[in-house]
Parts: sequence; C-alpha cells; structure tokens
Amino acid sequence: DHTCGKCFTKCRCLTNQIRKNREKSFLCVLCGKGFLSQSNLNIHMRAHTGEKPFSCPTCAKGFSTKGYLNIHIRIHTGEKPYTCEMCAKSFSCSNHLSCHMRMHTGEKPFSCPTCAKGFSTKGYLSKHIRTHMGEKPYACGMCDKSFSLGSNLARHMRIHTGEKPFSCPTCAKEFSLKGSLSKHIRTHTGEKPYACGMCDKCFSCSSHLACHMRIHTGEKPYHCQVCDKSFSAGSYLARHMRTHTGEKPFSCPTCGKQFSHRSNLIIHMRTHTSEKPFSCPTCAKEFSHKCSLSKHIRTHTGEKPFHCKVCNKSFTSSNSRLTHMRTHTSEKPYHCKLCDKSFTSSNRLQQRSVGSTNNASGQRVFVFAGVQW
Repeated sequence: DHTCGKCFTKCRCLTNQIRKNREKSFLCVLCGKGFLSQSNLNIHMRAHTGEKPFSCPTCAKGFSTKGYLNIHIRIHTGEKPYTCEMCAKSFSCSNHLSCHMRMHTGEKPFSCPTCAKGFSTKGYLSKHIRTHMGEKPYACGMCDKSFSLGSNLARHMRIHTGEKPFSCPTCAKEFSLKGSLSKHIRTHTGEKPYACGMCDKCFSCSSHLACHMRIHTGEKPYHCQVCDKSFSAGSYLARHMRTHTGEKPFSCPTCGKQFSHRSNLIIHMRTHTSEKPFSCPTCAKEFSHKCSLSKHIRTHTGEKPFHCKVCNKSFTSSNSRLTHMRTHTSEKPYHCKLCDKSFTSSNRLQQRSVGSTNNASGQRVFVFAGVQW
C-alpha cells in the first residue's frame, strides 16, 4: 500500500514512515496536508497566512519558524557547524550538508517526469522543469525581462539598483554577485582550482578553463555575422566586432584619445604617467610595454626567433624580419612627400629628412639629404 510514494532502504525507516502517515491526524483545512501535532499544523499555516513572527536582531528580516531564523543568523555570525567528513567543507545548516554529500556519492534522487534526468536537489529539478515548460514566473518591474528563478531575478535587479552586497575582506572591493566575489578573492590567494586535463595549466574560474579547453579541441563556437570569422570566446568576438563597427568605447581621461580595447588604453596611459612596469632581470632597464621588454631581453640572450623564409636569416623582432623581407619583394611602402623616393622602412625615410628651417626670405624650407626644398 503506497500511501506517500516514498521509498526506503531500511525496513525500520519504512515502519517509522507508515506510523507517521497514520498518525498525521491534524489536517490543514486549506491544502489537506496532515501533521503529527497541532503545533506543527500551526507552523504550516504560516505558509498560507504569510505570518513571520521571528525577526533577525541584526537585519530585521522575518521568518516563519525559529529554526529558519537560527539558520539565517549564521549568515551574520559566519558559523558553519555542519562539516563534511569527506572534504572538510562546512555548512550553516544540515540540509546544505545533505545536498553537498550527493556530490561525493553521486546520488540524484529527484527525477524529471518529462526526460527522466536526475538531480541532486529538488530546487535543481524545479529549475530544470521550467526549461520544458518555458515558464518564467519572475518578472522584472523595471524592464521586460523575466526569469525562471526568483534568485535570478534578485541578481538581475542589482543591475538596476547598482547594489553590490558582497565585499572583499582583503581590499574591500564590492561585487553584485557572490560568484564574482569568490572569483576575485582568488586574485589575492593565487588559488587556481580548475586544472586542464590535457596540459598542466590551472585556472581561477571554470569559465577560463572552458575557454582554454577550446585551444585543445579547436572549437570556435562564436561566429561573426559580418565576415564569418569564428572565435573561441564571446569576449574575442565582441572585441573583433569593433573592427567592423569602428566603435572605440575606451577613452583616455587625459587627452581624450579613444581605443577599441581596454588593454590598448592601459598601454597608452603610460605615455602620460611615464610608468614602466616591465623591468629587465639582467640589467634592470625598464619598459612600458611587455613586448618591448621581450625584444630587449633578446639582446642579452642573442635569441633570434624570427626567420626569413627566403634566405633563412634570423631576427630578434618580427618588425625587423618584415623590413628585411622587403629586400626580397622590393616593396617600399614609405614615400617621401618632398620627392618621389620610397623606402623600405620608416626609419630610412626619417634618416633622409633631417628637419626644417627658414631661408633668408623667411620662408620655411625642409632640409632633405643636405638639400633645401
């Protein structure tokens, strides 16, 4: 006789459940649910009435039971009395520990009635069911977005309110998402818990690992609709799109110059601040660009990694190789505005033009290869 549909591995647990089902003589008049005692029924009634008689002394949030209040208070105190015996992770309530244990055991007791997919918590199942139904019952009052979960709506609302309730204990930087804070904290601790199974690289967040894995798989799921070029990360596609739109959203606060990439703005800012954060470990010479340091280090090591495909001559930089290649192609892309001469590099052009001066009549003339123009 299946009264409640629950299944048990031990006969004793089944016997206890049968007794509970028979003894639930206190029935809710609104939903028909049964309880073992009048006090349990009274607590249940608060779900219908919305009554929350227990208030948090710290933030005044209300709760329907004293147990829920006690669990909430641990958010303020940081107390986590329930510890996992397998990984030492601690939790503020026993339910969270029970859910966590399923990560170790692989148990997924909640099944989707539509596709039979299993889940470790009832909440994950409820969330999944909405993917079949397309149900999004949580609507934003400030825009037309809707969400399948109340927690997703709460997160979304912070975009409108600007609320950042999660702050870093080390540098006090604030975040709108707990996940963003956790990711940020790893910049202080240096923790990189996500390891690549194909090489020895580790990452501080799972999204960076997922992006890295595409180097091994060659997967490029982000496609440009303009030129059909593909990218391994959404951020790379967004950056690429600016080559089509001409958008330069990053402005220099000092001179107003605009850039399509934040990294280019940061490099440009060093022309104003004279900052040179990259120093040579051999001679301590400082550079504003990492690539300039790399090029300089080769003067110490003698390394010439850039080879000419025509004559196999080697160079310390790709620019030097490019200039050299023009001796084979006869290309001279730098043209003098004062005569019809062309040059293979901008340096050669500048060497020919020494500067400008005024002649005896007061007219401005250019000095070019010792000749006034």
